[in-house]
Amino acid sequence: MPWEYSEKVLQLFKDAVRGDAGTHMGEIENPDGFGEHGAMVCGDALRFTFRVKQHPTDPTLDVITQARYLTFGCTSAIAASEALCSLIEEGAKTPIEALRITNQDLIDFLGGLPEQKIHCSVMGAEALQAAVLDWSRKRGVDLTKVLPRLAEKQDEGRIVCKCFSVSEPYLRRQIRELNLHSIAEITNALKAGGGCGACHHAPGGLQDLLNECWGTAPLASVEDLGIDADTQEAERLSPYRLGRKIETVLEGVVRPLLRQEGGDIELIDIKGNLVYCRLTGACAECHGAGQTLRLLVEQHLKEQVDEQLRVIAV
Repeated sequence: MPWEYSEKVLQLFKDAVRGDAGTHMGEIENPDGFGEHGAMVCGDALRFTFRVKQHPTDPTLDVITQARYLTFGCTSAIAASEALCSLIEEGAKTPIEALRITNQDLIDFLGGLPEQKIHCSVMGAEALQAAVLDWSRKRGVDLTKVLPRLAEKQDEGRIVCKCFSVSEPYLRRQIRELNLHSIAEITNALKAGGGCGACHHAPGGLQDLLNECWGTAPLASVEDLGIDADTQEAERLSPYRLGRKIETVLEGVVRPLLRQEGGDIELIDIKGNLVYCRLTGACAECHGAGQTLRLLVEQHLKEQVDEQLRVIAV
């Protein structure tokens, strides 16, 4: 899937994979701070390590002198990690000051990121937080007194998105901090909801959390609006017209994008609001095939045909 990256993102990525001087890909042996975020099973994982110059009397004044990362992610993940390390080292930041680097700081440093790749910058921030917590335990620093929001165990709690093991407390915090207002924005920023989709509108799922965080009411049901179900169904596209519109979007929008990467897509069947598709060519072998179907194919069909459509891999 082709993405439009800024020149800064592409340059940071190329420099890092070549191992040029001044880049930060790697791992510090016996680090003062060690943290990880993500998992290989999800297709993204990031490890963050740093070394500090210890203050002789006050550990909160330790200064990070080296920051390194290892990631199994993509161009965006590598560039965002480079940005994070650069901001920390060039700013001679303490671990506590490093925690104040925001997701938006990274995006600004990179000259922007595609909306679907925002989660790559979030990964670095989460791995950094885990590394700072590790440092604080080693140095006997109570972070809850310095940064009250860390008093909560952010990642512990009910799992909302089982595909990516994302918890309710984590989602609530990120929805507010990243100003997320839709399921699509949550998926782009956090990957939650990007798998089977069962958590989208389930009780206590993503839409319920959005409603609770922003004080918005859920959409009224057909019965609440007094609309006869048969009338509503009649107003929707006929199976023939629905199929034609889906084929038009696949042919005119989706296929050209996939073919740029050596792939293609085959429409297998349409049953109600379920669209059964199969990726072919290079896309069929990609470990991110499920994400391609969800974030590219389904998103275009929802936007241009019907919001209720779901794409099922065959």
